[in-house]
Amino acid sequence: MEQKNEKEKNDQTKEASSIVEKIKELGQTNVPDAPDSNIHVLTIIGQIEGHMQLPPQNKSTKYEHVLPQLIAIEQNPKIEGVIILLNTVGGDVEAGLALAEMIASMSKPTVSIVLGGGHSIGVPIACAATTSFIAPTATMTIHPIRLTGLVISVPQTFEYLDKMQDRVVRFVVDHSKIDVETFKELMFARGNLTRDIGTNLVGEEAVSYKIIDYVGGLKDAMNELNQLIEERKSNKS
Repeated sequence: MEQKNEKEKNDQTKEASSIVEKIKELGQTNVPDAPDSNIHVLTIIGQIEGHMQLPPQNKSTKYEHVLPQLIAIEQNPKIEGVIILLNTVGGDVEAGLALAEMIASMSKPTVSIVLGGGHSIGVPIACAATTSFIAPTATMTIHPIRLTGLVISVPQTFEYLDKMQDRVVRFVVDHSKIDVETFKELMFARGNLTRDIGTNLVGEEAVSYKIIDYVGGLKDAMNELNQLIEERKSNKS
């Protein structure tokens, strides 16, 4: 009996250590497996790390860690919806677009909340969800794609950036209610570009430009997600 209790304690200790390691490495616990845990929380925080590894002091979200999580969520029948918490300065454009495309292609309802900031490539990720929210004090910065602060002198590089920029614009327009002309006006606002910050939208402004659906917080997002889950269930039946 004592040996059995000791074994159970050791198993619990190992499980706890595993969860702590996942929190440290991924910012996530295990994908929920309890019957009443039907919503998964996905956090995208700091800078989105892509093909280049960021310095260790940078707070980052590694896209190669998030992609398998999204697949696991999609395959897990016990998870019925996803809340995406965004507080990001942006980062690798292709990695950010990959995350946005994955979120947009999920069959399960998703709701995003921009908290603090959803800047640069964080904009398409926020738009990728079924429904998007932004906190009243949160901000979103929209600016042209750039590699560095230097002037681009190679025509092929400029053409590549221009095409990449078109991909971002097309994705945001396809997954929000803003039109191409308005989004490009925000992206290329002259006065702001001279200061290299793009256009900064705060809370209600992001909603008024139809990039984000609603101003709200966690309660609003949870209510919306539960409603979407119920609608999906009724459509299946």
